[in-house]
Amino acid sequence: MAPARKINRREFVGSAALASMAFTIVPRHVVGGAGYVAPSDKLNLAYIGCGTQGMREMVGLIANPKLQITSVCDPNKLSTDYIDWSPYGIRNSIRKALGDDSWGANFNGIMGGRDVGHDFVTRYYAKNKPSGKYKGCQSYEDFRELLEKETDIDAVKVMTPDHLHATVSIAAMKKGKHVVIHKPIANRMYETKLTIDTARNTGTSTHLLAWSKRSGNDVVKKWIDEGAIGNLKEIHNWSYRPVWQQWTQNPTDKPAVPDGFNWDLWLGPVPDRPYHPNYTHCVFRGWYDFGGGSIADMGHYSLWPLFLTLGVKTPAYSAEAYGTTTRTTVDGVSKAVVNDVAFPYSSIVRFKFAKQETLPAFDLFWYDGGMKPPTPEELEVDGKDMPQEGMMFVGDKGKILAEFRCENPVLLPEARMKSYLAGKPAPEETTVRGDDVWIDAFQNKTQSPGSFLYAGAISETINLGAVALRAGKRVVYDSAKMEITNDAEANKFLRREYRKGWEL
Repeated sequence: MAPARKINRREFVGSAALASMAFTIVPRHVVGGAGYVAPSDKLNLAYIGCGTQGMREMVGLIANPKLQITSVCDPNKLSTDYIDWSPYGIRNSIRKALGDDSWGANFNGIMGGRDVGHDFVTRYYAKNKPSGKYKGCQSYEDFRELLEKETDIDAVKVMTPDHLHATVSIAAMKKGKHVVIHKPIANRMYETKLTIDTARNTGTSTHLLAWSKRSGNDVVKKWIDEGAIGNLKEIHNWSYRPVWQQWTQNPTDKPAVPDGFNWDLWLGPVPDRPYHPNYTHCVFRGWYDFGGGSIADMGHYSLWPLFLTLGVKTPAYSAEAYGTTTRTTVDGVSKAVVNDVAFPYSSIVRFKFAKQETLPAFDLFWYDGGMKPPTPEELEVDGKDMPQEGMMFVGDKGKILAEFRCENPVLLPEARMKSYLAGKPAPEETTVRGDDVWIDAFQNKTQSPGSFLYAGAISETINLGAVALRAGKRVVYDSAKMEITNDAEANKFLRREYRKGWEL
């Protein structure tokens, strides 16, 4: 006799459904009500990363009837030392989702970790069970164990710190799982290109959550195509970020690793170093090893939709960067603080782009930490200053000013805008985004409009900015060769030194 074959959850549900058809056929909407999705049609999702952003997005995602969260994972079991926008925002959103105003009353602080994720998923799905109980969600400390054991999952959502994005995504795609991830794809050029190549070679569906379709980008493209500002010469984009505490040197004290926190797993591919809370949770993004800085945090949201709309398909070929410098006093002597470990408090990066299919060669300027371009004369005419965040397009015959993500663009000055509209109302602002975009793509095994395959130009450009900051000079980049051509020493910043066993 042939050995018995193990049957997975989806096959079991499907075979049970077929067996039931021998007796009667009842439409699904009659059985489950309007909007009902049969278990066999749901996307089984593993949720990797249960920190503040992970939990915030889980609250909205779990209500989507098209998917089922079947496992959660985080190297942190449970702690209340996270940093967030408000002390009770996440807790209150979970309470609302559960219909339980007492949830989390025992937590003194902002909570996170796999126990929080598992408890929320279990309680949420239990609400709709006649027994009031649910045992269909597994909890893991190590994503590698999850991928080995949870063979029935269709996709993973990656909500880890930046330095683990490529490692987790590549491992999942090699298992044939679709991947949805937060920005960036990776915080090293090599890992970014390897992740995109893996997506292409495995044929899995992928989605970078920074994707959106914004009408402001379409309006700007229309005005540029119509010659409203002449030939495009410069794009400026500025953010008030970072919103995390920023350091300039590695900490020297060595606090104990908290109970329930697997520091080895959290480090992942990064070389060994002592645990310190200044690296973890919501402050990781400020470190070169763990994050991608403010431009990785916010530049994907503003620039990637713009690149897609304008047809920017090749990354910047050069970057030069300027960052805040600081000094300290040692025995009464002022000395420069040499910072080669973290992004500066504020920075300005100038990227140069070659001619694109529908655009001339242009420069892109990124500003963060309170830096922004000088107020143009066209804005001064209207008695206005530059906003705290924004985007500006400079042509040889005019300028366009918009909000940070290119919302509500206007021609400068106001009189020019009124003349151009000729009495017509300004275009209304619309945005398309949301979880259904990638869920539908994953279920249909197609590429979403936010696929990794379309994110090469923005991902390489943003990583090149970090290289320029670390090199301290203008760098010239050959994307095809993945090489800095004018400074051999700067090539070391394209990769990381991998801890043994974590090589990619």
